[in-house]
Amino acid sequence: MAAASPSSDMFDEIVMAEERFHGEGYQEGYAEGSHVGVVEGRRYGSLHGAKIGSEIGCYLGFALTWQCLLQKSMDEKNSKKIRALDSLIGMIQKFPYEDPTYNKLQEDLEKIRGKFKQTVCHQNSDVRTPGHSFGAGSGMRLICGSVHLGGESETKEHKDILW
Repeated sequence: MAAASPSSDMFDEIVMAEERFHGEGYQEGYAEGSHVGVVEGRRYGSLHGAKIGSEIGCYLGFALTWQCLLQKSMDEKNSKKIRALDSLIGMIQKFPYEDPTYNKLQEDLEKIRGKFKQTVCHQNSDVRTPGHSFGAGSGMRLICGSVHLGGESETKEHKDILW
């Protein structure tokens, strides 16, 4: 067999350059995309995790405040309210904050939201969140994480919390 001539090796290099550059570009792009994806995923997870944490913290603060207020007068009507609050507090305490891979995270969060709405109705409170207003009476008004007694002021900060 004849040895390959130097001009044919150079020709092969030119022909194969596109394939080589394509492969190298793919590897570099994949590595960069993986890094950017991890950074973006971490930022997205932190943001939405903080929103959920803030929402649940709002519910817990509401429940603990009302529980404290209602324990001063223990009649039959208040005992039902306290049982509903205890149930909400129990659900919140069992919520898996530190396990984002928990299969029923969204399902449990929806149950907590439903129990919170039910509890608000028991308390005859007005609770206003972005796009939602429920409850009865004109007592304590909870606006997305801040408790206001009366008044209609809302700030952008209050509207940013997930609901």
